[in-house]
Amino acid sequence: MPRSERCRSVVSHPQSPIQTPQRVTAPTLRVALVAGEASGDLLGAGLIERLRASHPNIECVGVGGDAMRAAGMTTWYDASELAVMGLSEVLQHLPRLLRLRRALRARLLAWRPDVFVGIDAPDFNLGLERTLKQHGIRTVHYVSPSIWAWRQGRAAKIGRSADRVLCLFPTEPPIYAAHGVDARFVGHPLAEMLALEPDREAARQALALDGDAPVLAVLPGSRLGEIARLGEVFLDAAARVAAALPGLRVVVPAANAACRAAIDALLAQPRFAALDVRVLDGQARTAMVASDVVLLASGTATLEALLAKRPMVVGYRIAPSTAFVVRLLKLMKVDRYSLPNMLAGRTIVPELIQEDCTPERLAEAVLHWFDDPAARAALQPVYRDLHLQLRQGASASAAEAVAQLAPPALPAGSH
Repeated sequence: MPRSERCRSVVSHPQSPIQTPQRVTAPTLRVALVAGEASGDLLGAGLIERLRASHPNIECVGVGGDAMRAAGMTTWYDASELAVMGLSEVLQHLPRLLRLRRALRARLLAWRPDVFVGIDAPDFNLGLERTLKQHGIRTVHYVSPSIWAWRQGRAAKIGRSADRVLCLFPTEPPIYAAHGVDARFVGHPLAEMLALEPDREAARQALALDGDAPVLAVLPGSRLGEIARLGEVFLDAAARVAAALPGLRVVVPAANAACRAAIDALLAQPRFAALDVRVLDGQARTAMVASDVVLLASGTATLEALLAKRPMVVGYRIAPSTAFVVRLLKLMKVDRYSLPNMLAGRTIVPELIQEDCTPERLAEAVLHWFDDPAARAALQPVYRDLHLQLRQGASASAAEAVAQLAPPALPAGSH
């Protein structure tokens, strides 16, 4: 419905010589949002809360989870319907996802939001955004895909879908600017959530860990495929570290019950019997803060380890066939893979990728952090500076960037 039709018409008393316009409420800001997983649900909730603070009459609809509903959004579909990972799982659910996107697109075109915000989930959202943009609806994509690492030319394609891209990292907007795309750095919400000075003692008490024991946190990934590729390698590396470092405690957070079962199955091997290891249900952030060193898979967890101010060793492996294609087609555009090194613009933590990701090399890199207190101390001011760079009031900045795209409200009493 056009904004003008949302205003009540001017009325007057039939016996009054002067027609006085009735006082009306400013038109409601209408925002549609789509988030497809838990992290996007939290981003969406923060955005909605900030928009509502400046636009009390806001109306929000779309796809989201519990956090976005608690913030006041009417969910046409639950975020869980989009939370599909892995090629085989995507193919299995593809017909249903395509039907959902067609139904959602039709409903959005009928509802005519002032602004549409696609939160992450680029495979689902970018196509939807492009259609809405072609029909005159302003579109925002919140969370840039990792174009800095893969296909920087994709920035232009994203710009054909989104009127504005909201970036979590300061290195991303210049890439978009080179392709004429409006992109804004809004900061990263995790930088607001984690303290500048993490409390290691409190984290150790929460996990019932000895305050003086050396602690290694091991995070092989939050997906079963990652655990299959990295779990045994990481645990083997932890066992080697334990052999060289008496009294080592190892904590392994499991993202969910399925991940825990996979980790428990690996630990059941006799060669890990002597390893002092404890598997946790979730609590990854607490485990990082409680640790002295973190061994983890490349991904968002590396940013959490940075914000927790912990030395880390980053390892990763992809399927050999995928690695062959990536190298053959030169799809990887960077020399540094992990977020801490990308943000710093130099190597501040070791990255052991593919053939370099072996138990021997991982253990050697972990032991370096334990053995070199000066190196650990030198890392702290670098981490703090990066933390401050990312602490930009992400939800408030995102809300301002979204609201700027909305059509101007008609003044009270306008026809």
